[in-house]
Amino acid sequence: MTFEIIIFVLSILLGIVLYWRESKSNAIYRFINKLTHNDELQMKPDNRKGFIHLQPFLMRLVYVSLLFIIAAIILQFATPIQAFVQYFVSAIVGTLIGTYIASAFLFAKNSTKKENFEKVFDKGKDLVNEFTEDVKETFESKEEPAPTATKETPKEEAPKKSARDRFKDKGMIK
Repeated sequence: MTFEIIIFVLSILLGIVLYWRESKSNAIYRFINKLTHNDELQMKPDNRKGFIHLQPFLMRLVYVSLLFIIAAIILQFATPIQAFVQYFVSAIVGTLIGTYIASAFLFAKNSTKKENFEKVFDKGKDLVNEFTEDVKETFESKEEPAPTATKETPKEEAPKKSARDRFKDKGMIK
C-alpha cells in the first residue's frame, strides 16, 4: 500500500511536468501529426494542442494509458521486475490528476494577467452603466410632475376619530 501511494504521488508530479512541458512546446505531437496526416489535414502552426495539453478527458486517458502500457512492456522485458496492475492503474490516475492540477494553475496564471483584469473591469463597468440606465428610465417614467406651490392656507381638517371610536362604529367593542 505504501509503494502504491508513492507511485501515485510521483505520477501526479509526472502529470504536472508533462502538461507544463507540453504547454511550452508540442514538437512531438506536431511531428507525429505531420507523419500521419496529409498536408490539408495537418495542424495549423498556431495550434497549441498536444497529447495532453488542450485535449479532452478521453483522449488524455488514451494517451496516458498508452504511455504507461509502453512503460510496462519495457519494464516487463528489460528487467526481472514483475509489475502489478494496481501500480499502473494508480500511475495512470495520478498522472491524469496531475495534468488537471497543472492546467488549473496555468489557466489561473493566464487569467490573472493585467490585460485580463482590465477587460473584466471594462465589462463590469459596462454592465453597471447598462443597469443604472435601466433603473433611471424606470424611475423617470414613474415620476409625476410636482404640484406648484401656492400660498393657500391649509383647510382645517375634521378631527380624526380615535381608534376606540372607530372600533365602536364598526361594532367590535361596546
